[in-house]
Amino acid sequence: MAKETSLPAKAKQPASPAKALATAAAKPSPAAKEKPAAAATALAHDFDPYDVIIHPHLAEKSMKMIELQNNLVFMVRRTASKRAIKQAVEQGFAVKVQSVRTEITRKGQKKAYVRLAPDSSAVDIATRMGMV
Repeated sequence: MAKETSLPAKAKQPASPAKALATAAAKPSPAAKEKPAAAATALAHDFDPYDVIIHPHLAEKSMKMIELQNNLVFMVRRTASKRAIKQAVEQGFAVKVQSVRTEITRKGQKKAYVRLAPDSSAVDIATRMGMV
């Protein structure tokens, strides 16, 4: 009483294994070869610091860190790595970064503590951003 809804065996399998190998070898996938080169050029030329940095973190503790420890605090994308955060701050604000520490908050957001090199001033950067 139950009807078969499957396709016939001829439609599922190729005529011979030799033909299947020949068709697979004859058609190289051009997308697989071009993908790494395209991705590398896109990262090198189209890097936008504001794709990584969401906004500066404005809190009393952040202000104290700016003044005393030469640190800036940013909320960043959850998927951002420390290297990407460092590159975004260096390119976005034209300063040298000494180190980056990250923290995942209880709300699930990522916070980055960026220590600037001694020759760069966090107070100057915060003033340019309008934080202070």
